[in-house]
Amino acid sequence: MSHAQPIVFIVDDDVSVRESLEALINLTGLRVETFASAEEFLMRPRVSVPNCLLLDVSLPDLNGLDLQKQITADRADMPIIFITGYGDVPMTVRAMKAGAAEFLTKPVSDDVLLDAISQAIERSRETIDRDAELQALRDDQATLSRREREVMALVTSGLMNKQVGFQLGISEITVKAHRGRMMQKMKAGSLAELVNMSAKLGSASAVKA
Repeated sequence: MSHAQPIVFIVDDDVSVRESLEALINLTGLRVETFASAEEFLMRPRVSVPNCLLLDVSLPDLNGLDLQKQITADRADMPIIFITGYGDVPMTVRAMKAGAAEFLTKPVSDDVLLDAISQAIERSRETIDRDAELQALRDDQATLSRREREVMALVTSGLMNKQVGFQLGISEITVKAHRGRMMQKMKAGSLAELVNMSAKLGSASAVKA
């Protein structure tokens, strides 16, 4: 879905701001959806296409920084661009430390804003592609038998077939058979590719833990 039409979400309680931003972004061919409050935005189901959020800090219910906390917890594919007329240094630092893509103070030039949106959409696209690749690896790994998983772990740690056989108490020929099936299921064309896959799976598990 990373090649589908991107969406720019706008959350601002000022209708004139929402309308002017929507008109500007529509000129770029991007899809735009606007919301008057954080609560209204949170009712919108999450999307699986490249996207970003233009967010005002001062909102009538849940403020922008608090909304950011909720979004970054489970929506890594949604970069946030803050646009505010009341920004200060501590507020900017807090937003950026929490992962904001950009913090812009009104008035913002069209070029600066559109450039920020372009970069955020690309960041979202890369995250979606990376997540899809990781899910495909997990799906392939799930098809492995217990023995094939053991062989994969030992092979990617640098052991030769004979050493793997010694560790598992099986013959080298049996190791080769398990290794062949495992490589096929993982769609790995080489040991180097398999090691790279294992590293990605391991890194994702570490982050999740």
